[in-house]
Amino acid sequence: MARVVLGVAGGIAAYKACEVLRRLRDSGHDVRVVPTANALNFVGAATWEALSGHPVSTQVWDDVHEVPHVRIGQHADLVLVAPATADLMARAATGRADDLLTNILLTAHCPVVMFPAMHTEMWLHAATQANVATLRSRGVVVVDPDSGRLTGADTGPGRLPDPVDIRAVAEAVVEEPGLAPGAAAQDMAGLRVVVSAGGTQEQIDPVRYLGNHSSGLMGIGIARAARLRGAEVILVGAHMDHEPPAGVSVRRVSSTGDLAATMAELSPQADVVVMAAAPADFTVAAAAGHKIKKVGDAGLSLDLVQTTDVLATLAASRHEGQTIVGFAAETADSREHLLELGTAKLARKGADLLVCNDVSGGKVFGQARTSVVVIDRDRIVAEATGSKQVVAHRICDAVLAQRAD
Repeated sequence: MARVVLGVAGGIAAYKACEVLRRLRDSGHDVRVVPTANALNFVGAATWEALSGHPVSTQVWDDVHEVPHVRIGQHADLVLVAPATADLMARAATGRADDLLTNILLTAHCPVVMFPAMHTEMWLHAATQANVATLRSRGVVVVDPDSGRLTGADTGPGRLPDPVDIRAVAEAVVEEPGLAPGAAAQDMAGLRVVVSAGGTQEQIDPVRYLGNHSSGLMGIGIARAARLRGAEVILVGAHMDHEPPAGVSVRRVSSTGDLAATMAELSPQADVVVMAAAPADFTVAAAAGHKIKKVGDAGLSLDLVQTTDVLATLAASRHEGQTIVGFAAETADSREHLLELGTAKLARKGADLLVCNDVSGGKVFGQARTSVVVIDRDRIVAEATGSKQVVAHRICDAVLAQRAD
């Protein structure tokens, strides 16, 4: 259980912070809400107290004997500000300490993550961008806002991401605080990353298909991690059990043929291509145009043919300076066997890096946690065990290291 300070600034998106709080509490974290005075115009103190189980104050003058303006920040494992308004970030960037939240931001020893939310013009203003750059230079993780419907009829960048995204980032930083420096530094800025995720579906007839157990969670995690670290990200999503992260472009596909065509279209413009999707190795030679009916006790035979080897095709057509990352979901008897299978697959496919994991007994698929070994042609370059969001950052680290060689 982590001790999380949830700072809430005075914007209409403050109502979404109620759901962020609920999700963090449901995950077992102890959350104390510290709103600004303006935030209480949108969500009252009674709501925050009822949902968090802690008293709420906006000023340093309450419970002075406990020195809250210092103690709260010193004892926190994470300070999460959602929403962070233009005003709050301006005060934080200049070191103001005129309410309890800004005092906490000055005294916290833990990672600080801010999710800005404001109108597009305010987000794009030079002053706001300068404040964001200042905060990032000091190690604060400032997550670019989502694009979409804002207050009234306005649309554009400035929307607070979905609470699911906010919790995913917050919990990854809590689990592994070492992720924060890369995100704050935007160490993948300037890179175009194409990530595939999910399992393909091969049509048998209009109502049936051949598929697999891939949930898409690993690919979604990589897309979220790369975007958090500043990359321009396109997610090519086959069947996914989870919503794509905020801030990424999404291309939907169904079959392995669709996946191959879309990846071939997008990869020439990419610096990094991550094939985290689980494409089918076989497809039906000729799908039926009508629903196949049962006839007596007779079974059903399907004529299957091999699909396009998407990873090998991408690796064979890579351009100079491009990094190709593949995945190997194997049923291995041991770690040595897993590495043996991964090494052989890497040689066949021609990728630069291969992420190997053992899926024996149904592990990994659809689960929140995983364990991987990342290899190149010569050695193990990374190993990681933890939530898929943390592992996604470790894979990004391996990509950056490979590109620096």
